[in-house]
Amino acid sequence: MAATLLEQAAALRSALAEFDPAVVTGDDAALIAEQLAVTEKACAGARARAAVRAAACHSHERRGFPDAADWLARAAGSSRGEAQAAMATASAVPPSSPTGAAWAAGEVSLRQAQVIARTEAECPGAEDELLEMAMRSSLAALEDEGRRRRLAAADPEELHRRQHRARQFRHWRGADGMIRLAGALPPTVGVPLMNRLDTETDRIRRAAADPEPRAAHAADALVGMLSGAGTGRRTSTDLVLVCHLDAYRRGHAHEGEPCHVVGGGPLPVPVVRRLAEDAFLKVVLHDGVRIETVAHFGRHIPAELRTALEVGSPPRFDGAECVEEGCGRRYGLEWDHVDPVAHGGPTSYDNLAARCWPHHRAKTERDRQAGLLGASP
Repeated sequence: MAATLLEQAAALRSALAEFDPAVVTGDDAALIAEQLAVTEKACAGARARAAVRAAACHSHERRGFPDAADWLARAAGSSRGEAQAAMATASAVPPSSPTGAAWAAGEVSLRQAQVIARTEAECPGAEDELLEMAMRSSLAALEDEGRRRRLAAADPEELHRRQHRARQFRHWRGADGMIRLAGALPPTVGVPLMNRLDTETDRIRRAAADPEPRAAHAADALVGMLSGAGTGRRTSTDLVLVCHLDAYRRGHAHEGEPCHVVGGGPLPVPVVRRLAEDAFLKVVLHDGVRIETVAHFGRHIPAELRTALEVGSPPRFDGAECVEEGCGRRYGLEWDHVDPVAHGGPTSYDNLAARCWPHHRAKTERDRQAGLLGASP
């Protein structure tokens, strides 16, 4: 078996070296790219499983490497951390498990398998749903869902203490002379900071004539905020907390009574009560019922309706994200009228959906082609 696999791997490498994309059609090139992506994921899984076996047999030592992760990192051209994570995932996800079988077949990537395995370990029973999600959604959406489930399973008070202890900020000068930054902030501090940064970034991008990457505009926004050169105006609430009305009155939450930072995870109810004194914070008290009664005609979105939209749908109330399947973006969102205003659609809870800029433009073009926006100019 080993000899056959080695021969087939050599034949594939030879075919790849000879491949010239210029001689195939665009559709064939797309199909090749998709199939090679599947093959790449399957190869990564097989490589990790082989490395675990080699390490167990101390084969890396006979190749001059005291550490198996160092050996695999050299062979794969990756970092030691990446190699170590791949081997840990291969050890934790047997090929006989649903995730292991999907990884072996190239249906999920190493990163997807890692998210599923970690979440299943902390939230038993989550594997099947996460695996199905991995097949149809982006990695970012899968990571969001895995994180949401793990945070929901944690004790809010212990999680709050652990997050506070883990806060950090570092800076150093990189090889290119740039000042590099890295840090971690608790959600009660980090979420409002990032909300303000995203708002300022969007403002700069709208005004910019040069189509630079969003990350470049975010750097400008950060510098502007720190120097006081930003707009100085809040266009939306910095921090939104969602708390079940009964839990807020009682002082602690029971099962099925969400109490969390939108976009940041669960919080103890006493922390929400204390933070509610902040003038630039919004606490949404609810009883599990959607806000559906606020509706009018025209494009303006009333404040109470915007609040209902921004906190997301029950029972999660975990913030808005692009509704297009597989997208999952949470920044740069625009509120799109599902049934356009030009077609008589109301500005209501059920007729508004969050879409990122590219998907909003695509939806508008579909509406135009369907004749819902009137005659084209």
